[in-house]
Amino acid sequence: MIIGHVPTVHVLLTTRLAVWLRLARREETWKTAEILILRHQLAVLQRAAAAPPELHWADRALLATLLSVIPKARRQGLRLLVTPDTVLRWHRDIVRRRWAARSMRGKTGRPATRRNIRALVLRLARENPSWGYRRIHGELAGLGVRVPASTVWEILKKAGIDPAPRRIGPAWSLFLRSQAEAILACDFFTADLLDGTQAYVLAVIEHASRRIRILGVSLHPTGEWTAQQARNLLMDLGEQPHRVKFMIRDRGSNFTAAIDAVLADAGIRIVLCNVQTPRMNAIIERWIGGCRRELLEPGRMTWTRFSARTGLELGNW
Repeated sequence: MIIGHVPTVHVLLTTRLAVWLRLARREETWKTAEILILRHQLAVLQRAAAAPPELHWADRALLATLLSVIPKARRQGLRLLVTPDTVLRWHRDIVRRRWAARSMRGKTGRPATRRNIRALVLRLARENPSWGYRRIHGELAGLGVRVPASTVWEILKKAGIDPAPRRIGPAWSLFLRSQAEAILACDFFTADLLDGTQAYVLAVIEHASRRIRILGVSLHPTGEWTAQQARNLLMDLGEQPHRVKFMIRDRGSNFTAAIDAVLADAGIRIVLCNVQTPRMNAIIERWIGGCRRELLEPGRMTWTRFSARTGLELGNW
C-alpha cells in the first residue's frame, strides 16, 4: 500500500513546486506558499484518513464563512474535506437551529395575560356573583379591554370561581322561548346598489311568527330617520303594540335615544345585546345572513335603492 502511493506523492510534490515557482515573482509569495502547503497537507490528510474527520461547529462556521468569500466558480477547484452540498446543509442547519432557539419552550403560544386584566376580571366576578364569563367578557369589551372569552374562563377557573354560575332569573334562551309572542328584534344591514354605493336596510322580525318587516332603506340613516321608521312600525302593528313588550337590538350608533323614546311611549322595553355578542340577537342575525347569501350576494343581482326595498319587501318574507 505504501509503495503504491509513492509515485502519487512525488507527482503532487512536483505539481505544488511548479505552481509555487510560477508564482514566486508575484507579491506576497509567502502567502501563496502557505496556501500550497496547506493544500498539500489537506491532500495527505484525505489520503491517510479512511473516513472524513469530524468537524465541530466552530470548524464548520469558519469553513462556511471563508467559502462565502471565494467566487462560486473557484469553489469547484478547491480541495475540501467536504463537498459544497455539505456546506449548504450546514447553512440550513444553522437557520433551523436559529428558529428553534427562538421558539424555545416557554416562549410559544399565546402571551401571558397582564396582571391588571386578571385583577379586573376577578373584581367583576366578585362584585357581580351572578355574572358568567360571557357577561364579564362583554363588559370588558365595553371598557375597551380586548381579551378572549376563553381567557376569562381560565382566569375564573384558576381562581376557584365558577365561570358559569347558576343564575337566579331565567336563562336567556328560556326568556326568548317564554316571551316569543311579545318580542321583536331589529337590526341594520347593508346592500350594494347598482351605482356602487351601500344602502342601509332596517329590518324587524317577530320572534313568534318569524315575520320580517322592512322598515326602510337609506343611504344615510340618521337618528331622526330611524325614529320615524319606529313610528311607522307602530302604525303597521295596529292593535299589536299592546301585545309587544320587548325590542331586542344591538348597541350600534344608528340606534339613538329618539327611537328608544318612541318605543317606550308605546310600552315597549328596549333590551340591549351585550358587546360583540351576536347570539343574543341570533334570529334576526340568521335571517340577515340568509338574505345576504340568497339575495344580496355580489354578482347575483344588481339593485337600485327602490328595487332593493321592493325586492326585500316582496311577500314580507
